Amino acid sequence: MNERNAMAALADRWDIHPDHFWLRGHSPEKIIQFEEKLGMWAVFGYPEVVGILGDPATFSSDLARRFLPDADEALFDGNLAQTDPPEHRKLRKLAAHAFTPKVVASLEPRIKEITHELLDAVDNPDRIEMVADLANPLAVIVIAELLGVPSGDRVLFKKWAKEMFESANEFSLADNEELERDLKDRTEQAGHMNDYLREHVVDRRRTPRDDLLSKLVHAQIDGERLTDTQVINFAGLLLFAGHVTTAMLLGNTVLCLDAHPGQTRQLRDDRSGMTGVIEESLRFLSPFATSYRVTNTEVEIAGQKVGANQMIKVWLSAANRDERQFTDPHTFDVRRDPNPHIGFGRGIHFCLGAPLARTEGRIALDIMLDRFAGLAVDPDQPPSFMPTPDFVGVRSLGLLT
Repeated sequence: MNERNAMAALADRWDIHPDHFWLRGHSPEKIIQFEEKLGMWAVFGYPEVVGILGDPATFSSDLARRFLPDADEALFDGNLAQTDPPEHRKLRKLAAHAFTPKVVASLEPRIKEITHELLDAVDNPDRIEMVADLANPLAVIVIAELLGVPSGDRVLFKKWAKEMFESANEFSLADNEELERDLKDRTEQAGHMNDYLREHVVDRRRTPRDDLLSKLVHAQIDGERLTDTQVINFAGLLLFAGHVTTAMLLGNTVLCLDAHPGQTRQLRDDRSGMTGVIEESLRFLSPFATSYRVTNTEVEIAGQKVGANQMIKVWLSAANRDERQFTDPHTFDVRRDPNPHIGFGRGIHFCLGAPLARTEGRIALDIMLDRFAGLAVDPDQPPSFMPTPDFVGVRSLGLLT
């Protein structure tokens, strides 16, 4: 069985979302097509997706104006992912200080310590549940400690993340009633998180600490401080997007290695290949499968005219399998070089926490290889994936050690 057919069989066995046809070795019929059931355009090609992500003047990230025109602006004020220049540039510059190479490097000893503590706490030394025992708690603890909120509250974080990120409902503009219900549910869950974060923001205004939340509260942009709402929305994005990204990256990488034992043996013998493993995993099973934009003007994409104020769904994970960009795109090759994947996006909205996610993934995987000589997916419990098409990420992964 060739590589393409082997991975297609695995995608079916793992019950990966049917919309992810490229994970079954198929190519899109068209580079761009209008999805009637969603009421938006879907773009699958690598150069087209990169072009969209790199042109915020034409393709806006302010999605609320399209599907929530009457919404309270406070819902998204300070949310980096929903902001266009020049506001985005100011917020990004402020947050970038928290993820500099120096800051991320300083976290490495703590990441190693947390990883060992979590693995030591596993009840059964012969088996671990990758997501619940390690990936999720590691990512949550690291980002929570960086922000300065109690990592012991990770049960709450997990609950909110599940309710906001793991909905099986597709984001659709075609059914207004369903869209309103879905957005209402997500807004209510976000409200619980915002109330939680507001208490910490108020506390930091009174009593600053040496944490990122205090820095956000007391930082100034053009002589003005962020409002409480801006800090809350900013911190909420970092808290959840940060931990979800790392958890999916780590779980997906282990799954890729399990499916390719020869490359796993090479990595065990030579850990210098770890970077290549992480990067190829991000391309091969891109955690964030999609991103969304709204057209500011009429534009042409791959020969197709798209009107103004149209929603565009760009498929990052499909673009990472584009044969025009990648040789043998359906082959998992840890020696792939160059590997210009867009697993963390591209352009001004490139994932802010990418350096931290890569570092956590590298450290945790290295420790697991040291501790577990026979690491393998439990054949009696196949992995389960997030039900939404917007993510490609395991939410459960039983491993034999």
